[in-house]
Amino acid sequence: MSMYRDRVHRGSARATVLRTVGTRERRSHLTAPRVPTVGIDIGGTKVMAGVVDADGTILERVRTETPDKSKSPRVVEDTITELVLDLSDRHDVHAVGIGAAGWVDADRSKVLFAPHLNWRNEPLRDRLAGRLAVPVMVDNDANTAAWAEWRFGAGRGEDHLVMITLGTGIGGAILEDGAVKRGKYGVAGEFGHMQVVPSGHRCPCGNRGCWEQYSSGNALVREARELAAADSPVAYNIIERVGGQIGDITGPLITELAREGDAMCVELLQDIGQWLGVGIANLAAALDPSCFVIGGGVSAADDLLIAPARDAFRRHLTGRGYRPEATIAKAQLGPEAGMVGAADLARLVARRFRRANRRRVERYERYERTGRR
Repeated sequence: MSMYRDRVHRGSARATVLRTVGTRERRSHLTAPRVPTVGIDIGGTKVMAGVVDADGTILERVRTETPDKSKSPRVVEDTITELVLDLSDRHDVHAVGIGAAGWVDADRSKVLFAPHLNWRNEPLRDRLAGRLAVPVMVDNDANTAAWAEWRFGAGRGEDHLVMITLGTGIGGAILEDGAVKRGKYGVAGEFGHMQVVPSGHRCPCGNRGCWEQYSSGNALVREARELAAADSPVAYNIIERVGGQIGDITGPLITELAREGDAMCVELLQDIGQWLGVGIANLAAALDPSCFVIGGGVSAADDLLIAPARDAFRRHLTGRGYRPEATIAKAQLGPEAGMVGAADLARLVARRFRRANRRRVERYERYERTGRR
């Protein structure tokens, strides 16, 4: 009897292990169907959609302006639907993934809040799935960009990765062992609102001293415009470049002048990079990843930004000299990372569409056989 009980116990334990492995494998990108899917990146100024294959190659892309944020959510949904249907005319689309600039709930169904659009607790996934008749996946755009870099870009081969997106502000994402860590409520990765300077610059989030007030596109432009408004001698070159119109100073212009050797612009990027390194050191202390990937528009400054970030990271890393250091790499996929990642994540839910299609075919075949009798 004891031997029988041992056998039963071992058998049930093995079944539990098999069920666990099976569940994990079914959710893995390694076993996702190799079918084309559509990725959509929704920002404050544009909606970009593309058909992406299983190797991350963009087969076709289309884009349009983002409808004005004062318009109803239905207008944005109409825009997304039109882009997907346009691509579906030329491609066999099996699922749609959406990367939205905003907070997405843990179930990846609702956009809780979008700063650039009038979305508040918007059930985007279900509304679009009903209109498109294919599975829809919704996620934060930094999460989708991080997934793309892990699958196809600078983060390949890394099992613990943190992505930082430097744009107007700072966003980010965490990947561990092939899974995006979204947090209990789905809003993990808001690194830009870590406080780095008590009582520092006021942030639109309502707090003071947030990291993105010192290392972002907004911070870069703010500093340059302040120097220009003060008629500083170091700003004469950029003032001349914009014809005295200080409001025309932009991040890309600062980067362009820095590449040409303008001392003020080089220094401003160094300052932004040093603050970037301080924040990365803080994240390393908390998360201990193997790799940081730096993306977003500001990362176009390359080593003008990333070299000082690496230097500051090494100087501020806790336990420096006695621990392995994470690598800091520039993102490789550029502005299309969010779209590619959204499409690839959508492949994980594409099975539902394939199964539904198979059931429809089986029903039709049964009907044909019955009809012939």
